[in-house]
Amino acid sequence: MKEKKLSKELHDSRVGSFYGWPMGLWFIIFFVAPLVIIFVYSFLKKGIYGGVEWNFSLKAYKQMCKPEYGLIVLRTLKITIISTIITILVSIPSAYAMARSRHQTLFLFLVIIPFWTNSLIRIFAWMSILNNDGILNQILMKLHIIKDYVPFLYNTKAVILVSVYMYIPYAILPIFTAVDRFDFSLLEAARDLGATKPQSMFKVLIPGIRSGIISALIFTFIPIFGAYTVPLLVGGKDSYMLGNIIVDQVQKTRNWPLAAAFSMVITLISVIGIMMITRTNSKDAQLKKKNTKEDNYVGGVQ
Repeated sequence: MKEKKLSKELHDSRVGSFYGWPMGLWFIIFFVAPLVIIFVYSFLKKGIYGGVEWNFSLKAYKQMCKPEYGLIVLRTLKITIISTIITILVSIPSAYAMARSRHQTLFLFLVIIPFWTNSLIRIFAWMSILNNDGILNQILMKLHIIKDYVPFLYNTKAVILVSVYMYIPYAILPIFTAVDRFDFSLLEAARDLGATKPQSMFKVLIPGIRSGIISALIFTFIPIFGAYTVPLLVGGKDSYMLGNIIVDQVQKTRNWPLAAAFSMVITLISVIGIMMITRTNSKDAQLKKKNTKEDNYVGGVQ
């Protein structure tokens, strides 16, 4: 009997491994292999006519330490942090209102609609709004609020505004999921114990949806940090970002090792972010499991 059980378990594990091979192969070809190539290229020499020479070199990482590149990295961090903070501040009340509404499906549909349109079309739409002769300037002039056009486009503010618009769905959805699973009786308990509505929100709700907020932070910060099209199309000289360096080094300067080195920086930040999400989710799962055991124990004693 035991032998049959062991043989069945062995057979099931082999079948499971067989079904897992396609996903593992896809992961290796489209994720691991490109990362390995980028990592290797970052330690090679730049070719005379582009490409790489197969000689070990740390020149790319030394070039990253130049002051002009340091300023661009700091500028990228500044734009990314401001955009991420604005996105999260807008997403939390939006997700809360969606979770408490009777029309959740409708609101989710409205949030997802932008994904149906090409990102370039959405950026060009914002360019038509913010341009010197765009919709916004025309409306302000007709209302006699301004006499001459205001340069809304081709600056850092435009990059921040369009970045918030482009990535706000990535923040709303995980926060909405966390709020929707939140036990709102805890807010009522906090109010009964004397907490004001703002206090109950900040001390009970926000910690309770921490996993969703952290996920939203990562899903927003990482793509904005490596963004290329938004600063290229709506930004100016003062909004040249890290993604623009990588593309220019590949297409114009043809310095592939330097582009690979900058790509490794973005990849490292992405991996750290994913590890943070995994760690936070595992901690929340352990805490919920512990609380469930304590509740069961108390119920059994009663």
